[in-house]
Amino acid sequence: MKIYNSLSRKKENLVVENNTVKMYTCGPTVYYFPHIGNMRAYIFMDLLRKSLKYCGFNINGVMNITDVGHLVSDSDEGEDKMEIAARRENKNPYQIADFYTNCFFNDLSRLNIELPEHVEKVTNIIDDMINFIKELEKKGYTYIIDDGVYFDVEKFKKYGELSGKDLSKMGVNRIDENKQKHHPFDFALWKFVPENHIMKWPSPWGTGCPGWHIECSALGEKYLGNSIDIHTGGIDHKPIHHENEIAQNDAKEGKQVVKNWMHVEFLQVDGGKMSKSLGNLYTLNQLIEKGYTPIDFRYMNLLTHYRKSLNFTFSSLDSAKSALKSLKNLVNEHKNQNYITKQEILDNYNKEFIDAISDDLNIPLAVGVLWKMLRNEQKSNDIYNQALKFDKVLSLDLDKNDETKTQEEIPQEILDLANQRKIARENKDYKLSDEIRNKINEMGFNIKDTKEGYELSKI
Repeated sequence: MKIYNSLSRKKENLVVENNTVKMYTCGPTVYYFPHIGNMRAYIFMDLLRKSLKYCGFNINGVMNITDVGHLVSDSDEGEDKMEIAARRENKNPYQIADFYTNCFFNDLSRLNIELPEHVEKVTNIIDDMINFIKELEKKGYTYIIDDGVYFDVEKFKKYGELSGKDLSKMGVNRIDENKQKHHPFDFALWKFVPENHIMKWPSPWGTGCPGWHIECSALGEKYLGNSIDIHTGGIDHKPIHHENEIAQNDAKEGKQVVKNWMHVEFLQVDGGKMSKSLGNLYTLNQLIEKGYTPIDFRYMNLLTHYRKSLNFTFSSLDSAKSALKSLKNLVNEHKNQNYITKQEILDNYNKEFIDAISDDLNIPLAVGVLWKMLRNEQKSNDIYNQALKFDKVLSLDLDKNDETKTQEEIPQEILDLANQRKIARENKDYKLSDEIRNKINEMGFNIKDTKEGYELSKI
């Protein structure tokens, strides 16, 4: 299998030990509803995981849930997004994190995205992050200023290899607001916070919270050790977040920790950037309100290679919806047909499919193989079964022609009640929990408790 490595800037053969791919994926910051641009990154993650499995690999995957420590920008500026969201909604940051984590998991489920083997909230690994920083401190890569503990990038000679930054062209940051950072690219490992900050922990350097970048390094080490085969994320993470991860990882271990970096390009809207101010920051629920299914949106993503920008328009989503319906009809025409397709023909199509997904995840070509097989071959249940095998990667519910994946929007009132019930259960207030469950049932929805929190479905 060949993948494009952002670090070497070329396609490389994927080489792993014991046939198991150790894979890390940058997860969400759970301070607001995920939008469809976020979802493109996780559809990519899902396609990569399922393609690897289809090609015979095992996977040990990890993803973080950032519920603390993510500031307004990648450059350690501004205020923690969790604290801002807590004030906006008159809740505490932990309630904010629980609510939007469940929204995120719900969207993944609706898009047929499977979770990695390990999904961990950052607040669960505070000690791991502190210990990681201690090791960097022992090796002389850190320094302390008024607002926190920082990584000294000039002491890490490979800094800039991923993004192409050139430290020699940047002077000492004399215009920095606190006038203390040694270099403008230096980044926070641990941030000191004021007394009224809710999410704070004791550390050897003072009470505070982790910087954003340290979480992925510590979590990756916790579950994958000091050698990671693939690290994925959005292209926006490449110049700062992932550059800083490399610095932390390799400085601590004295070697290259992540072998391959894979980045998915942006999803644009009407040819431009998505933003709240432009009113084009769509969520999955908003697409459902307009009459589309989550799988319509998934199929749209499959038609553009992950390393190319995807331009979202409602016209293109209409086309994807129509094409998916036609695709499912074609699949259904082959179902239960008695004609026997030669195994050689099935094997050739399977080889074409594998060749496509093995060539840096060429999913558009793989979808083309599926269409060609369905159109060119005589109606046969063998072709139907082969299409369902391909669907183990594509996850388009090709065996569900009645659009059973369509899910009505779960009203905000129901989501709020579900979150209140979750908090009641955590507080062991089971009487209140039962009362809320009954109210949810009366309003036409079922709620099921899961390891991640809960699942809601319409009765």
